[in-house]
Amino acid sequence: MKIILAQQNYHIGNFEHNTEKIIAGIQAAREQGADLVVFSELCVCGYPPRDFLEFEDFIRQCYHAIDVIKAHTQNIAVLVGSPARNPQREGKDLFNAAWFLHEGEVKQVVHKTLLPTYDVFDEYRYFEPSYAWNIIPFKGKKLAVTICEDIWNLGDNPLYRVCPMDLLMAQEPDVMINLSASPFDYDHDEDRKEIIRANVLKYRLPMYYCNTVGSQTEIVFDGGSLIYDAAGNVVKELPYFTEAMGGVDLEELLAKGEAPAAMQAFTPLTELVFEHNINRIYDALVLGIRDYFGKMGFKKAILGSSGGIDSAVTLAIACDALGAENVRAVLMPSPYSTEHSVDDAVALSQNLNNPYDVIRINNIYESFLATLEPYFQGLPFNVAEENTQSRIRGNLLMGLSNKFGYILLNTSNKSELSTGYGTLYGDMAGGLSVLGDVYKMQVYALARYINRDKEIIPVNIIDKAPSAELRPNQKDSDSLPDYAVLDKLLYQYIERRQGPKEIIAQGFDSALVSRALKMVNTNEYKRNQFCPIIRVSSKAFGVGRRIPIVGKYLS
Repeated sequence: MKIILAQQNYHIGNFEHNTEKIIAGIQAAREQGADLVVFSELCVCGYPPRDFLEFEDFIRQCYHAIDVIKAHTQNIAVLVGSPARNPQREGKDLFNAAWFLHEGEVKQVVHKTLLPTYDVFDEYRYFEPSYAWNIIPFKGKKLAVTICEDIWNLGDNPLYRVCPMDLLMAQEPDVMINLSASPFDYDHDEDRKEIIRANVLKYRLPMYYCNTVGSQTEIVFDGGSLIYDAAGNVVKELPYFTEAMGGVDLEELLAKGEAPAAMQAFTPLTELVFEHNINRIYDALVLGIRDYFGKMGFKKAILGSSGGIDSAVTLAIACDALGAENVRAVLMPSPYSTEHSVDDAVALSQNLNNPYDVIRINNIYESFLATLEPYFQGLPFNVAEENTQSRIRGNLLMGLSNKFGYILLNTSNKSELSTGYGTLYGDMAGGLSVLGDVYKMQVYALARYINRDKEIIPVNIIDKAPSAELRPNQKDSDSLPDYAVLDKLLYQYIERRQGPKEIIAQGFDSALVSRALKMVNTNEYKRNQFCPIIRVSSKAFGVGRRIPIVGKYLS
């Protein structure tokens, strides 16, 4: 029995597109001699559909898509993910399901048991957990089909009370098949492999694991679908961040040789390593921009280019994602901008060959100050005058965006968003945040990665001290701790959810910890008004982190 995995990029709610893609995958698998082709979790409607699932019309279109797809299953079996109605009155109205289609019919429907409700996942809001577990008989073999989270309940501290494979083993399956929508983060790909291998070693069965690929607003799915033999060896791994198909004959995976030595349990990063998986982070950001624009029907981007590291990295990634000709950079020097910053920004755009403009805001800024002078009452220069420059730039960028149909890319990084080092309606404006889940020191690592073969980002941008240039001789270090220390501290609080005592015990200065955590929590109101952020870490700002705005904790 030849089983092929179809790792595809879907569009949420675009049933015609998704159905055509699945049917094309079935035909390609048939041409490769497949007996069974496996697609990913909720591929029919796209993942995560969220509150679309509350619309009966949406569910009706899912069922219609299944009817269309099943007509293409002559001489080949198909596993696709789609919602399924719950026939019982009790419980939620839907299941997250895997549909087994063959010879033009729905032969069996498997329901997901373990419904994640953490971080970006909210499945128990919509779905009922499975209450029946059965293998799928096919061509003399017994298939144990699970869906994503169903294989993740192994380990010392299980999140759920049941393990679906434990229940399926009573029926003596020959192979495990998992339909997944497992998002990317820079510490997750090895974790995923360890979980799959742990299942293989526990049950002594081969595993076909099909993951989706593509970006859905803020969530990036990296693919990397896997096939393991019964001894726990990777037999096939599909590429990351791109569509692909691949398979292996089941008979090649069933030989049960000597059990391999137990692998060391996966250990998540206990501290932030700036260069860790930086190539994967880069690829995720490129895919995040490309899919956001492509699926929304947008064509061109615009951003403010300051000669600083954040806008430089954002511009380089956007040019890779959309084509340099489709990314417009606007340099907007104020009275406090240094000429070398302007020169650096010009050199960057010349290296990238993207269109750019220089719009000096001195006169606009002076007119604002003149208008506000009677109301500022002669008070000293402070953040009001600084933020006025930032908001002028935001207005200019949005004016160009509205006139020419650009989407404004935000250039703020995670260190700035964490501490509130940004201006609402100014440099926090944008339709999509590229670096909002990337700490400042990771931004520098991305710059070095971009320059790995030749100098694209001028070295001066990388080497100079970071500055907002909103007042004379300003440096980020005037307001913020050293980023090399700050980022590691923030990682402990945000990603690892360590409290102040635990962070101080790691050697961080107690006054710095208190100050940094207060900055994080008191600036939740700013982040709550921020645009979608491409997620690359295990805990990004946005839908996966729900913190009260008016909370008193550590503030």
